[in-house]
Amino acid sequence: MQKLSPRYNIIAMPLVLSGLMTIVVSGISTLNAVGMAPDWHALWFKAWLLSWAVAFPVMVFVLPIARRTVARFVEQPRA
Repeated sequence: MQKLSPRYNIIAMPLVLSGLMTIVVSGISTLNAVGMAPDWHALWFKAWLLSWAVAFPVMVFVLPIARRTVARFVEQPRA
């Protein structure tokens, strides 16, 4: 499988990170709200799609700010 160019990291990282985070958080929230209802999976999927649609664009803009903030108090590795 051919890998993407490093220039796509700016989109690929928030895409994957927001997808993983929202699937976990929406699952916990849905389970907490409705319990193990018969249609729990459908409710979870709907909640996840909505939360990912919001989280991905937010991550694209927030991730660079978070990286700069962390760089202020975490020493960068030496090459």
